Amino acid sequence: MAKKLKVQIKLHVSGAQANPAPPVGPALGQHGVNIMQFCKQFNEQTKGRDGLVLPVIISVYEDRTFSFIIKTPPSSILLKRAANLAKASGTSGKEVIGKVTRSQVEEIAKQKMQDLNTKDLTQAIKIIEGTARSMGIGIEGF
Repeated sequence: MAKKLKVQIKLHVSGAQANPAPPVGPALGQHGVNIMQFCKQFNEQTKGRDGLVLPVIISVYEDRTFSFIIKTPPSSILLKRAANLAKASGTSGKEVIGKVTRSQVEEIAKQKMQDLNTKDLTQAIKIIEGTARSMGIGIEGF
């Protein structure tokens, strides 16, 4: 018999750096989940992705057990890393603060493909280009 789902929790946690401090501790503690067990499992699965913010969906069951799915990093973080930027532009329509190449955008689209709502690479590239444009990042090689 399948376990009965109590709640799903969505968090953004840095890879290999989960600890009981907020946001992880309070989000899991209120549902009676063993926080240290989650932190150990998450850190083990995300070794090698240190510093990347990773979305995670935690399914908590009635018997206080849990399972989780780690998604790919948000497009904005991957674009900032590719353009060597600390943060996006405050005035994205008027100011271009960085540039990425067409091949970098394609690489990010391939990496994000499983989490995007398309199976077509050209559409995935357009999604990533739109994110870049809204962040004030220009795309070379158009």
